[in-house]
Amino acid sequence: MAIAPGRARRPGAERPSGDDDAPCPFCAGNEHLTPPETLRLGEGPTGWRVRTVPNRYPALERHEVVIHGPGHVHSFGALDDATIDLVAEAWQRRARDEGGFCFPILNEGREAGSSLPHSHSQLAWLPAPAPVMAAEHGLSPVIGVIERDGVAAGCPVASRVPYELLIAPTRAEGNGLGSDLLAPALRLLAELVRRLQHIHRAELVPLNAWLHDGPHWHLEVFPRTTTLAGLELGAGVYIDSVAPEDAAAAFRA
Repeated sequence: MAIAPGRARRPGAERPSGDDDAPCPFCAGNEHLTPPETLRLGEGPTGWRVRTVPNRYPALERHEVVIHGPGHVHSFGALDDATIDLVAEAWQRRARDEGGFCFPILNEGREAGSSLPHSHSQLAWLPAPAPVMAAEHGLSPVIGVIERDGVAAGCPVASRVPYELLIAPTRAEGNGLGSDLLAPALRLLAELVRRLQHIHRAELVPLNAWLHDGPHWHLEVFPRTTTLAGLELGAGVYIDSVAPEDAAAAFRA
């Protein structure tokens, strides 16, 4: 458990934070609205394409934000490949430079915990390996959706929510934050986010995604299109309203 009272003061904590008259701190030209950056990569209108900055409302002692591009893009699926490759590089360079247990996460949409609409991910440094990762025993079996550039994606046979996805190298690797396949995995994530939006006929589908290291590193994608209730939260029994084989077929279509 982590106690972080300052999180209650972050944008959108008490009301939706969307496009309004307030300037977006993540857009090019508003760099002065963020804490001093820890990394900048690429070229753009103000000299960067991806930036990392300390989280102004950290949940942990070290907690950073990775800003996905200088333009006001709302979805990871709307990013171009060059920007996605720089996001992968930012994750890897910050994890390498700081050491420790770096846990990358993507929250997209207010229902998934995002407090600002400009596409971004977060790097949280845990004091020890994440308990969920420690409890994993191999990669979950999946129903295949797509394979590309050394990585594959599928819907877990025991999916917890509709359209859950798992993305992993086709050959087991133990260090995602040191792998050349992280960028292809994130590019595949963006493709699947676009397919998810097409399935739901929506410009943005709330979701969470995170990277798990281990004997076979992987990305888990957890759409937030259903409400978790007592069975899920209390008993760990997930009620999935879309069979994983049907979800996989929809992604393939």
